[in-house]
Amino acid sequence: MDIASLLLEHGSIVDSCSIDGGTPLFVACQCGHLDVVEGLIERGANPNAYMKDGATALFIAAQNGHVRILEVLLEHGAKTDAARTDGATPLWIGAQMGHDHVVRRLLKAGAKVDATRHDGATPLFKAAHKGHTAVVGELLKYRPSLGILPNGESALHAAALTGQMTVTRQLIGAGADPLLVNQEDITPLQLAIRHSQTQVVNYLKDKVRARTGTS
Repeated sequence: MDIASLLLEHGSIVDSCSIDGGTPLFVACQCGHLDVVEGLIERGANPNAYMKDGATALFIAAQNGHVRILEVLLEHGAKTDAARTDGATPLWIGAQMGHDHVVRRLLKAGAKVDATRHDGATPLFKAAHKGHTAVVGELLKYRPSLGILPNGESALHAAALTGQMTVTRQLIGAGADPLLVNQEDITPLQLAIRHSQTQVVNYLKDKVRARTGTS
């Protein structure tokens, strides 16, 4: 920050940007330089500036798991749900990356739990697919959709596909339907069987038996 301050004192523009639209604030957020983030904002850096792909400083901080920087940006008016051009929000990218502390903070700040990327995937879907159990736990506190999403799948389908046993248990415990059919009329159980996810198969079979009363 001492170098940044010296440059600003000699006429550098605080929000000068690179060819992709990134400002010095973006670089500081990406690298986790809290003191620089605070110093740049104090000197007028725009916390809601965005790159050519629509990513904001908050998005970059969420992507890289820098929760304290995230808090500073929120305190200075950063828009919680500002989305990238593909529809991904800071919460979405935080969930995909497995940053449960970031997800917790964004949800507390009012981020939309079912903010959907243009491909139809929600934060819960991505976290389930990747097996980020702590993230799934945080998202489930805010009642995300457990049904079929705009991408034609559910979070339980995502967990079954990739064999995420702990996430499968979490979703079933939250009320996910093991007999829900996706856009191809396939249940999570059938999907797990198709992809040889034995542990998930056995668990879902037990749940289906209990639900239908079959042996």
